Amino acid sequence: MFSPEGPSLRELAVQALSSVERGYDLLAPKFDHTPYRTPESVLDAVAAALAPLGPFGAGLDLCCGTGAGVDVLARVCRDGVTGLDFSAGMLAVARERTRPPGPAVSWVRADARALPFGPVFDLTVSFGAFGHFLPRELPGLFAQVYSVLRPGGCFAFPVVAPPRPGSAGYWALLGFDAAMRVRNALWRPPFVMYYRTFRLGHVGRELARAGFRVELHALPGFGRRPDGSPRVRLVVARRPARALSGGDGLRPPPAG
Repeated sequence: MFSPEGPSLRELAVQALSSVERGYDLLAPKFDHTPYRTPESVLDAVAAALAPLGPFGAGLDLCCGTGAGVDVLARVCRDGVTGLDFSAGMLAVARERTRPPGPAVSWVRADARALPFGPVFDLTVSFGAFGHFLPRELPGLFAQVYSVLRPGGCFAFPVVAPPRPGSAGYWALLGFDAAMRVRNALWRPPFVMYYRTFRLGHVGRELARAGFRVELHALPGFGRRPDGSPRVRLVVARRPARALSGGDGLRPPPAG
């Protein structure tokens, strides 16, 4: 599951018994050698899907970790790019990575639930971070993202279709989430990391309540499920240039 450069089982156990912040501080030096890092295929597909939706000015990578999403923003943003995370260890690794020429990159340590910006961004992305937020936290999180986007700005993130009930993947995720709930019931501080709490229908409704217009874009390189639905979608939530009149929600992209 892990490369030889990745964390040992003992290191993972220590991290899992820490807080989320402390756990990622410990994991940071080896994070890019684990399956938790977003695959390059997903990053490339998101960058390709975002390119025709631009041009974008300033970009924000929310919960940036070691900065994989910053590289996506650098491809589609003309102005500065900001990576934000609450783990000092992850940010330290991100700062050390060599990056190709592009817009200036800055790094900010902060909590995504209390963003220290005004409406200065045209695009916000996030990769693989939403399992660290409980469903009840999504309204506040989405309101924060809305507040830092300029009118017309976008909030974009990929969502993988859940495994088919009864499949090996389904039972693996169910078992992981159950183990985390038991861990958090017995041990403090809690480590919030769940794979089955970020459901597309619920997410779409909460984004709409926050004021976004929401579109779904299939990422074709990942194929389709037996029922014909995409295996991976890009959620594009746009802050309208003017206030919504109501009744807006999750919708497919416009034709053409």
